[in-house]
Amino acid sequence: MNTTPSSQKSVPFSPTAWEILRHRYLRKDTSGATIETPEEMFARVARTVAAAEVNYHGNVAQWEETFFHLLSSLQFLPNSPTLMNAGTTHGQLAACFVLPIEDSLENIFQATKEMALIHQSGGGTGFSFSHLRPKGDAVASTGGVASGPLLFLRVFDAATEVIKQGGRRRGANMAVLRVDHPDIFEFIHAKEEPTAFTNFNFSVAVDDAFMRAVATGSLYPLHHPVSGAVVREVVAREILAALSQAA
Repeated sequence: MNTTPSSQKSVPFSPTAWEILRHRYLRKDTSGATIETPEEMFARVARTVAAAEVNYHGNVAQWEETFFHLLSSLQFLPNSPTLMNAGTTHGQLAACFVLPIEDSLENIFQATKEMALIHQSGGGTGFSFSHLRPKGDAVASTGGVASGPLLFLRVFDAATEVIKQGGRRRGANMAVLRVDHPDIFEFIHAKEEPTAFTNFNFSVAVDDAFMRAVATGSLYPLHHPVSGAVVREVVAREILAALSQAA
């Protein structure tokens, strides 16, 4: 057990809070037994964060005491990866990562691998699928047709489903698609099925040109993400109506 700073006080937690702490944040031994108290968790975090003061000629002990007081009094709590990983071999304190996805099979599955490793350490991931060619588009290298963003999204969603973040919580993802992507309607309606993409939040990236087309009731062009050519034009307000309904 680790010693805690002199300002240690027992923190009153509700039964629900205790259950979450034991399940997600407090350290466990190889048999799964909890080997850390909340105060020891706060001390572990405070000690790890304060150690950075060495690089700035700060008073490490003083900052450790300050951080411990803020945490143990519940005036401030850091993100989950910090509570989980500070002072451990993981050492991964960031919560959010944005991973690039380009229009190649190698890159897509490399991003899937990186996502899995980030989730394992307690982080969440965001992606823009806007560079992927639309469903049914010709693939010159194989003579086949493209799967489209939604089918690859299912790969990311399935991978997330089977990987728990450090064995303590499910992964979380954000998927973004530009409003001018040819598959935008399929993307907007994808989560209307309650069991679809349960590990993702979906967002549509809009631009000023789209909002002007909405305001004037104009047509809005959908562009091929690789060539930039206009694939077709749609009524901008129909996209907004679909967005509103799906939301």
